Amino acid sequence: MDIVMILVLLLVGVTIGTGVYAIKKGISGSSVRTILGVNILSFFGVLIVSTVILLTGGTTALAAAPAEAVAASGEGLRYIAAALSTGLAAIGSGIAVAVSGSAAIGAISEDSKLLGKTVIFVGLAEGIAIYGLIISILILG
Repeated sequence: MDIVMILVLLLVGVTIGTGVYAIKKGISGSSVRTILGVNILSFFGVLIVSTVILLTGGTTALAAAPAEAVAASGEGLRYIAAALSTGLAAIGSGIAVAVSGSAAIGAISEDSKLLGKTVIFVGLAEGIAIYGLIISILILG
């Protein structure tokens, strides 16, 4: 477990350091794609290595105490499911608000009488995040 934390902290440090380096040097063009690709590959590499390490340690616990290990892994899956439902709903809501909000601003700039109608569409887009939060509360509760 300690090696996972060290890998995560190393990855965060490298990501922040790369961003600061890119800002100071004013990197643009194809080098931005290269830096972004390296960061994405290193993130998923650390994610895969961490998963393998955690699952390898979990198999020995499963052989020692099957009922406790299954209960512990079930708890972890509940938390992952709750995080995914809230996170993905928030991302979807952000995309929907970006699109509908910009369209609403354009419509209001042409005709100010449309303010009430456009606010409804932006509010509906924000509701997606609330639905994800409700699902995660149901999963955890």
